[in-house]
Amino acid sequence: MTTIPVTTWSLEQTAPTDLLPAAAPEGDVRIVRSEVPSPEFSRFLYTSVGGDIRWIDRLGWTYARWQEQLDRPGAETWVAYDRGTPAGYIELDPQDDGVVEIAYFGLIPAFRGRRIGGHLLSCGTARAWDLAERWPGRARTKRVWVHTCSLDGEHAMDNYQRRGFKLFDTKVEEQPEVSAPGPWAGAYPV
Repeated sequence: MTTIPVTTWSLEQTAPTDLLPAAAPEGDVRIVRSEVPSPEFSRFLYTSVGGDIRWIDRLGWTYARWQEQLDRPGAETWVAYDRGTPAGYIELDPQDDGVVEIAYFGLIPAFRGRRIGGHLLSCGTARAWDLAERWPGRARTKRVWVHTCSLDGEHAMDNYQRRGFKLFDTKVEEQPEVSAPGPWAGAYPV
């Protein structure tokens, strides 16, 4: 099996004041919380956003595994809509001791390059900081972190840094080279 070097960068914010919001894009772009846990919708977002950049770790998940992930207290999915059409999403993963990970973030390819990503990341990060306000009993957020890698979109790292995330770790590991599966089997030529 062929392997390729993949660099993973971990970034964090340690105070709500670290967030440097992007301007909202022009047009009818809305960021809405997906409040009803829906494995079908979450899988759609995951494959549509990550299909061309090799997001494969959740492809084998069962319906029950998706439901379990979505039902965790504090887990939230925020979706960007451009004129009513899903354009991308950000998934917040609550962790112990007031830590929130941005587990997934990205745009469907047709919506990239339209200034939606910075706005979505800004809104999603702000929602990570005020997560405890929506989840009684949850500790106040003390840290928001994310990782991105060299397989992600070419503007990912720059977007995180422009939003005020600071680098705290870098790793380079050999990973199996896999083809981008696309949003559904056969979507991209192999």
